[in-house]
Amino acid sequence: MSQENVEIARAAIDAWNRGDWDAALRDAASDFEYDLSRALGPFRGVYGRDQVQRAWADFTEGLTSAWIEAHEFIEAGEHVVVPWTFHAVGRNGVEVEARVTWTWTIRNGTIVRVRMYQDRQEALEAAGLTD
Repeated sequence: MSQENVEIARAAIDAWNRGDWDAALRDAASDFEYDLSRALGPFRGVYGRDQVQRAWADFTEGLTSAWIEAHEFIEAGEHVVVPWTFHAVGRNGVEVEARVTWTWTIRNGTIVRVRMYQDRQEALEAAGLTD
């Protein structure tokens, strides 16, 4: 099941990078949570499935490009830990990079939560792993 979970997370990230947010949420549960409660910027909080696309649109509104570079997919039972870098270019050409780690919780082929962590080790521990 873990490899299947990795493929679900990978497909969602690939869809997000294509700008296909419907496909990014294709495997999300109806009570899906996108947890940015540990975020440092203005998009902080926990978003439900019905809110997340609006949050993504608001977040990327002033950008000419934005993409996620996943560095690895770490299997941990129902969790997939994904350290990644967010790359963006603003309308004025300024490039921005931010590194965080997501912990995906996937049950029976359905994404129930994506939680963002500032620290890779904290994300690993939340998934029951140590570095």
